[in-house]
Amino acid sequence: MSEAGPLSLGQLSVWHDIRDLPAPRWHEPNNAAAWPLPPGTTARQARTALRAIVTRHPSLRTRYDVQDAGAPRQLAPDEDFDDQLPAVAAEEAPPGSPADPDARAAGLAARPFDLRRDHGWRAGLLTRRGDPSHLLFAKHHIAADAWAQELLHREFRRALTDPGALGPPPPGPADLATDQHTPTGLRRQAAALGHWAHLLDRAPSVALPRTPGAEGGTVQATLRSAAARPAAHAVAERARVSVSSVVLAAYVHTVAARCDADTLLVQLMSANRFGGRWKDLVTSMNQWVPALIEQARRDDLVTLADAVHWSALAAVRHGMHDVTAVAALRASRPDAPEPTCAFNYVTLPGSSPLDAPVAPAPAGEPVLTWEEPFTTIGPRCYARVLESDRDLTVRLTAKDLGRDACADLLTGMHRTLLAAAAPH
Repeated sequence: MSEAGPLSLGQLSVWHDIRDLPAPRWHEPNNAAAWPLPPGTTARQARTALRAIVTRHPSLRTRYDVQDAGAPRQLAPDEDFDDQLPAVAAEEAPPGSPADPDARAAGLAARPFDLRRDHGWRAGLLTRRGDPSHLLFAKHHIAADAWAQELLHREFRRALTDPGALGPPPPGPADLATDQHTPTGLRRQAAALGHWAHLLDRAPSVALPRTPGAEGGTVQATLRSAAARPAAHAVAERARVSVSSVVLAAYVHTVAARCDADTLLVQLMSANRFGGRWKDLVTSMNQWVPALIEQARRDDLVTLADAVHWSALAAVRHGMHDVTAVAALRASRPDAPEPTCAFNYVTLPGSSPLDAPVAPAPAGEPVLTWEEPFTTIGPRCYARVLESDRDLTVRLTAKDLGRDACADLLTGMHRTLLAAAAPH
């Protein structure tokens, strides 16, 4: 067995989320993408480019020693790996249908990875009439988060034309783990644990009311709105804060109204990619971090967005933390409150290549669609926000609430944004 070392804090967070999953749910940490290939790309070019990015990033060649579930270790990256790229023939889809490549990619992600034996990715080459059209790429979240996946996409596109242009190999998650356990890294961990302790002492216990008949069930809906994007930007300009702070303010305002509470403990997803040598590291660096939002039911969204901004800033400053230590802290305080809801404003590397174009949302009413959740890992009420240059998309995954409550939260959030941006 290769020499093993500790997991990075981001890897450890993923492990804590998945270690107790039953076998039928082992696929849930996986993500999939269908990367369009430029016309004329050959199978050999695609395989060479894929090999270039896997060779370059240690996390794509890493296996794990998880025999002791309480103290998992990562093995040294393997030099060799399976770079087969099986061809997957696409069935003829209706003209203009975007679903076929995505459905094929989802099929790759539906098969679980064995982290002890598998490298956390697999790929296939989608062909149409014998010509490559998409690279289908599936990965385990411990190998790469959303930022890292888009980084891999960008590098893959570059490597299609010049595999040698990617530069020297970057650091890997083992290097990050070493840095996080230096004296400086340990001081940061202690400060982050102090942040958790401080908020758990102050936060009230507030939970979204469960909907009778919906207990134990999970629903997921996505709202796409062309009008919400300029509204959020208008409020952000008046409040002099980020768009993410404004959207978070509208979200907590809506949740607080449903809970009939003024103060909420909210989990924020911290990307932990704020510069330095770790910004473009391919691994999972995302971690949940708590923020306390007070006076969440105030009607002035500009003022609330300002307060949210400073609470969120304090939270993400402590984004890298030891989840094992946090679990022990919570266990020592049986009455510690659970977060009321969770929020993630997704950001991606600049110049990320575009996938197949998506039609913009209509200019009027928002579009609400329902999906079967691929995963139910994570918080009870989780809003994931993505901004394009045309619209704002909010995906809400909710447990024990049912469809009506989920839809009310999304549409209430939308109305709050538009009302705040309207001329007074």
